[in-house]
Amino acid sequence: MRLLHTMLRVGNLDRSIAFYTEVLGMELLRQKEYPEGKFTLAFLGYGDEKHHTALELTYNWNTDNYDVGNGFGHLAIEVDDVYLAAERIRSQGGKIIREPGPMNAGTTLLAFVADPDGYEIELLQEKS
Repeated sequence: MRLLHTMLRVGNLDRSIAFYTEVLGMELLRQKEYPEGKFTLAFLGYGDEKHHTALELTYNWNTDNYDVGNGFGHLAIEVDDVYLAAERIRSQGGKIIREPGPMNAGTTLLAFVADPDGYEIELLQEKS
């Protein structure tokens, strides 16, 4: 068994695809419209779906926002250097919601950013 994908509902598919590809460096793997169901699915990731977990963005036509809720935590992305990654994201207009540094009561280096819909993404520095 393996984890195939995580799904997020988004209010503006083009804006979200731009964020995940241009700011976080993912690749748009595939996208399909479902006119009967009035929704579009876009799958993004850092490699092919046969070997990597994907992020599924679901855009329900005519729905422009969602309540993120308090049950969802965050997505996590490993980065080489959390300080450089946060600065690059900030320079591209990304919203840093927790500045880079050691985690509370630990030594792991991390930062948090928010995507255009308010979903939190944890940046974790690769352990050496």
